[in-house]
Amino acid sequence: MKLTDFKFEIDEFNVPEEPIDPRDSAKLMVLDREEKTIKHETFSDIHKYLNEGDVVVYNNTKVFPAKLKGKKEKTDADIEVFLLRELQPENMLWDVLVEPARKIRIGNKLYFGEDLMAEVVDNTTSRGRTIRFLYEGPNEELYSRLDEIGDMPLPPYIEREPKETDKERYQTIFAKERGAVAAPTAGMHFTEELVEKLKKKGVDFVPVTLHIGWGTFRPVEVEDLTKHRMDSENYYISKESSDRINEALKSKKSRVIACGTSAVRVIETSVMASGMSKPGTGWTDKFIYPDYPFKITEGIITNFHRPESTLLMLAAAFGGFEFIKESYKEAVKKDYRFFSFGDVMFIQ
Repeated sequence: MKLTDFKFEIDEFNVPEEPIDPRDSAKLMVLDREEKTIKHETFSDIHKYLNEGDVVVYNNTKVFPAKLKGKKEKTDADIEVFLLRELQPENMLWDVLVEPARKIRIGNKLYFGEDLMAEVVDNTTSRGRTIRFLYEGPNEELYSRLDEIGDMPLPPYIEREPKETDKERYQTIFAKERGAVAAPTAGMHFTEELVEKLKKKGVDFVPVTLHIGWGTFRPVEVEDLTKHRMDSENYYISKESSDRINEALKSKKSRVIACGTSAVRVIETSVMASGMSKPGTGWTDKFIYPDYPFKITEGIITNFHRPESTLLMLAAAFGGFEFIKESYKEAVKKDYRFFSFGDVMFIQ
């Protein structure tokens, strides 16, 4: 398929700037791939579509406040640093983006308040730098300080400034493992009460980790999708999670339901030649688009994504291109909310 196939002719998206409250009051579109039916529900009703023995695989990554405002040494000029990923925790080295990039050079000192300073040690891209925090305490103290002074990295299409409440709301209830700069937004619709209700029904919840990077928002720039390369992201799947997924695959009464495209990428990365999941950790740049042969995933909970995005391509690979295209037109007609703070679909 080509990039332009995913350029849907839709006049206007409803893109909210704030998350819905309560979390499970979002609209839910339920797609049946075999029957080609579309149902409209509320997310709190998803219990009607998940059965005893089903395994919901969720991403437990945690978004950290990655945007720092500071000053450049000597000139006292305002600067902004976006922490992309930690390179060497023992040396407090980070891969970052900086603004204004033209004024920030190797050797410059950057100040974030009175007690936190960093030094630029390398250039990576036109806006990219490697910095070292000059902090004498342990890493946990540095993380706590960054949590205090940093802003949450809201998606680029959210025009408002980050707020303190985003540190809780641009986050799932499953968030545990620090390392993402974008939230696994499908999981943002679950509440503690809904999870307990599903567990009592016999639905299992199984964690995996994929630290979503800023590349999730990077546009595809090649018409031939086979030539697109995803940014690598760090993932982890435990033996306990792999074993539970494999039990479900062997059972005729259970399904493996991925909560979010990031969870899909982890479990499909973990596939062995046998078709079973293998535990492990590493980096994945798996790009899933039609006609990808899914080995493990038997259902997907996912938000409504941007046209021409890799996230939409993954949904189309699972749900079928024409059916997903039809469902998106239906979503616009029914005023569904799109993107990170938007509504959600369950494809089964």
